Amino acid sequence: MAGTCLAIAQFPQAIKVYKTKDTHSISLLMFTILTTGVFFWFLYGVLANIPEMWITNGICLVPSFYILYMSIKNLRNEKKK
Repeated sequence: MAGTCLAIAQFPQAIKVYKTKDTHSISLLMFTILTTGVFFWFLYGVLANIPEMWITNGICLVPSFYILYMSIKNLRNEKKK
């Protein structure tokens, strides 16, 4: 149950970023650390052959990578201006 909650927890933020394209209030450092941590938990689940771990963390990586990507993209666009 905890894994399911964590796996879906970031989807509301990802949906908001998708709709608004706004990432100004999101900490790039925090999302970088979070995404890295989730990736390592995913990798651990794969290597330890724990399906519950790699599935939930794999699901969690989708919105994490998207938010991280959009944050970096918006930061680069701001620097170009």
